[in-house]
Amino acid sequence: MMTASPSACIELKEGTHVAKVVLMPGDPLRAKFVAEHYLENCVLFNDVRNMLGYTGTYEGKEVSVMGSGMGIPSFTLYAQELFRFFGVEAIIRIGSAGGISDDIRVRDLVIAMSSSTNSTMATSYDLPGIVAPTASYDLLREAVKAAEEIGVRPRVGTVYSSDFFYHPDREVNQKAKALGHLAVEMESAGLYLTAMAERKKALALFQISDHVFTGEALSAAERQDGFREMMEVALKTAVRIDI
Repeated sequence: MMTASPSACIELKEGTHVAKVVLMPGDPLRAKFVAEHYLENCVLFNDVRNMLGYTGTYEGKEVSVMGSGMGIPSFTLYAQELFRFFGVEAIIRIGSAGGISDDIRVRDLVIAMSSSTNSTMATSYDLPGIVAPTASYDLLREAVKAAEEIGVRPRVGTVYSSDFFYHPDREVNQKAKALGHLAVEMESAGLYLTAMAERKKALALFQISDHVFTGEALSAAERQDGFREMMEVALKTAVRIDI
C-alpha cells in the first residue's frame, strides 16, 4: 500500500517517510549501495520508476538516500519535489565527475563551492543579470572538516555543470579549464538553483571517475560501488548539520 502524494515520481510506501537530509547519487544502485553498507534500520520508501529511495540512520541520526537520474532536468524534478512535498531541508549530491584541471587526479574528492553552467534554467527566475549557483556554506564547511578527519584532502572550487554529455563544441572543456574549473558534471548547478529558489540547503560532492585530458578512467563497477570516501564525507556532513 502506498501513501498518496502530489508527485508522479515519488510515492511513499506505507509507514515510511523521507529524512530532513537526503543524499542523492544519480544511479539508484549507488543509493542502494549506500543504504545497504552504511545505514542502520533502513527501509525502502520509494521505488517508482526504479528510482530507489531509502531512509535509515547513520551515527544515530536519520538520513535518506535516493537516486536522481542523469542531468539537470531529472535531478531537479526529484530535488524540487523532495524540498516542496516531503519536508526535506538539505540535499547532498554524491556523484562522479570528469576532471579537467591539471591538478586533479582520478579518485580525487571535489567539493563544488560554485557551479558554472550552460543550462538556461537560471533565466527562468527572471533576475536581471546572471544568477550564481553556489553551495550552502554550512554544508561545505562540515564536508571539508569531515574529509580532513578521515585523511582526505578535498579539492574545493568551481565545477562546470553541462547539459551536454557530448558537447558540440569540442573546445568547451578546454575553455572551462582555462577559467579554473576543477571538473565537469551534469547536475550541481540545477541543485544549487533549486535550493536557492526553495530556500533550502545544498551541496555537491564528486569523486573523479575519469580525466578528460589524460584519458585515465574507472570502470562502471568501480563508479557504482566505489567512491567510499565521498559517501563517508557526505554521511558525516548530513548528520552534523543543524537542520
